[in-house]
Amino acid sequence: MAAALANAMGDEGGRIVLVDAEPVLLEVAAERVTAAAGDRVVVVTVLADALDPELPSLVPAGDLLWASGVVHHMPDQLACLTALTGLLNPGGLFALREGGLNSRCLPWDLGLGEPGLQDRLLAARDAWFARMRATMDGSTRLPLGWNLALVKAGLVDVTSFSYLVDLPAPAPPAVRRAVADWLGGLAAIAGESLGAADQTTLRRLLDPDSPDWVVDRNDVFVLGASTVYLGSVA
Repeated sequence: MAAALANAMGDEGGRIVLVDAEPVLLEVAAERVTAAAGDRVVVVTVLADALDPELPSLVPAGDLLWASGVVHHMPDQLACLTALTGLLNPGGLFALREGGLNSRCLPWDLGLGEPGLQDRLLAARDAWFARMRATMDGSTRLPLGWNLALVKAGLVDVTSFSYLVDLPAPAPPAVRRAVADWLGGLAAIAGESLGAADQTTLRRLLDPDSPDWVVDRNDVFVLGASTVYLGSVA
């Protein structure tokens, strides 16, 4: 997304500030922004967590803040939104990508194990997320929608929109490899909560040496929707 935003700046260019707690991700993001925009864009990297109390002194104030799939991992999500809002200039825009619809990537019947594997994986992920939030130190519930949370964080003119991701089968190899990564992530989260048959199926799907490797399947696709909430600093 940082590369896309850099491209959107056009010939006038500007500054992109990348913030992450993982050095490798910062490095990759910086490389992609530079590859996309060259020297039109100044790239600043900040190694920090979203709840780092020193963040305001580390990150220069900006006109657009993009947070994607991050805030829901924070113990106090509203406090995080409020802190991030403080990084924006007056009139700045907060773009928050959270929620939407679960992505679908696999046929219901894979010809391996029992049909409906993806549904069981998603259910296991949701159960894991509920446990994660319940056992997180300082966890505070956010019993309202993200649009209302942005209002509580002090933003005005809050709106939202959703966009479709539709990569139909047969997907190109890069998409199938991304699906394999996604499937491996779900498998790691689900762990032993899945039955033995499902675990066997996952091993076969994720093994590059298996005749059932998911990357070799021509019926893999990606279909999902994401929602972006927008709010402005008064």
